[in-house]
Amino acid sequence: MVSSDQRRRQLAREKFERQQQRREQARHKARRRNTIIASALAVVLAAGGAVYAMGLTGGKKDDAAPLDVPPSSSPSESKAPEPAMSIDKKAKYTYALKTTQGAISIAMDAAKTPHTVNSFKSLADKGYFDGTKCHRLTTQGIFVLQCGDPKGDGTGGPEYTIPDENLNGLGKPGADGSVTYKAGTVAMANTGQPNSGGSQFFLVYKDSKLPPAYTPFGTMDAKSLKVVQGVGKAGVQGGAPDGAPKKAVTLQKATVTKV
Repeated sequence: MVSSDQRRRQLAREKFERQQQRREQARHKARRRNTIIASALAVVLAAGGAVYAMGLTGGKKDDAAPLDVPPSSSPSESKAPEPAMSIDKKAKYTYALKTTQGAISIAMDAAKTPHTVNSFKSLADKGYFDGTKCHRLTTQGIFVLQCGDPKGDGTGGPEYTIPDENLNGLGKPGADGSVTYKAGTVAMANTGQPNSGGSQFFLVYKDSKLPPAYTPFGTMDAKSLKVVQGVGKAGVQGGAPDGAPKKAVTLQKATVTKV
């Protein structure tokens, strides 16, 4: 006959075994997810240090962009609330960038990404983006130009974060867990953590496969896409596949207007 003490030990052992099984399953899922993302985003690390993921990671190393291995930086605590909603959430807007390489026009639909559009309008109205550099170009694995960092080094951003939006807008993920961010797409960079976007964004100049974790909030017109493709064609400084673009891009003036 099993004593109560033996029964307690048996139950405790079974509970421990269940916990271990769940942990192993979680580790397996994490390894599988990381392998999928890494295979899609892998890039060569420049000599001298690792490159932050464009969590397509950026801002305070928060709001960077998806470019290499899965984003690993932790989002810094938001110090301020996002801007109060002041746009027409049913309207369409244009995010116009006057740059040293030519004009870039981005169409935005507030009905799909109201928080993102509202944040960009608030920042642009304050001149937040004016005089900032597009600090990162990736030419291997994915094809993006990353901008929106006031520091110009991938660590800057506003003192708040905005929620992810429209993550299903690019369709259902494939077997590898990724979706195609088509050439011309403009999306938010983040830290790899949910709802961690700030001011950094990336412009896709060639179809790129990424996890559906980066808010797609705009689309470049054909002329604008050619401007970014020209930057991509020139490559990265030093010939690396990821880093500062050889053809430097500075956002001279950014405006957001209702269509």
